[in-house]
Amino acid sequence: MEFLAASLDLLFDSTLSEEAEESPPRRNRVQRNPRRFINRDREAAGLLLWNDYFSQNPTYPDNVFKRRFQMRKYLFLRIKDGILNHSYTNNAPKHFVFFQQRLDALGRLGFTTYQKIICALRQLTYGTSADIFDEYIKMAEKTRYVCLNNFCKCIIDLYGREYLRKPTATDVARLYSTHEEKHGFKGMLGSIDCMHWAWKNCPVGWKCQYTRGDHGHPTIMLEAVASYDMWIWHSFFGMAGSNNDINVLNHSPLFDSLKKDTTAPSSFEVNGHVYPFGYYLADGIYPDWTTLIKGYSTPIDEPRVKFTRFQASARKDVERTFGVLQGRFAILKTPA
Repeated sequence: MEFLAASLDLLFDSTLSEEAEESPPRRNRVQRNPRRFINRDREAAGLLLWNDYFSQNPTYPDNVFKRRFQMRKYLFLRIKDGILNHSYTNNAPKHFVFFQQRLDALGRLGFTTYQKIICALRQLTYGTSADIFDEYIKMAEKTRYVCLNNFCKCIIDLYGREYLRKPTATDVARLYSTHEEKHGFKGMLGSIDCMHWAWKNCPVGWKCQYTRGDHGHPTIMLEAVASYDMWIWHSFFGMAGSNNDINVLNHSPLFDSLKKDTTAPSSFEVNGHVYPFGYYLADGIYPDWTTLIKGYSTPIDEPRVKFTRFQASARKDVERTFGVLQGRFAILKTPA
């Protein structure tokens, strides 16, 4: 019996070994790369940023700060204080609370308010990818997107009612007096014009409809109305197709409030005649509307020549504003 049991055990073991040799080997489970932790040392980065721009004796002066971030330092500090003060109010929205410096899950201090706002400004100023400045601010790509999104929401909540709006009756009176003093045009609301904004990251499928032959690359038409102090209180852009100023004006909502009779009181008087609405200075391509004042294409006498010269000079307001907007591209080509 013992011999039979031993023989059965031997036969069973040999059968298992043969089946193991004949069966294909089990495929190893794919080993995913574990999440990698990068110690970016955000505390040292925050201290370096403070010493570079915000300490009592900063490394870089205020003019370098303005050139690199396209705003003066006092304006940056005003925005920072506005966001931070609003974040400590009762029932403050989450995008304001985000900019407070808080402790993380490990009890370490998170990014400072300066780091978070500088992160958003760097993306807006240079128009680059979110992770290109990781070496300086020491912030991951996802956190940078959150900073930019929350910063834009804070700016809209803080300054939207003051700046991102159409002129009120008080604003209209101020625009009238300013333009009459600076340019001699009574009843002038501003200057209107369009510009082509290069769209570097235009999707491939949209390039044909956003490319005009005289430019050779995708652009977006921007229509804007600007005053003497470069206040852009009207902007319209995003139309597809090969457009010019007239195409954009026909789709623009600039005169919608005028059609609905919901504009702010804007009457003015010239030579004893009362005009119900103000006007905009425009170039020769615009249509002959009562709300658009153009210069003479072929002035034949001295008064017309003088008016055309003054009109072209006053229209420099919007062109100067466009130059400031496009100035950030020149900043990119300048060594930092």
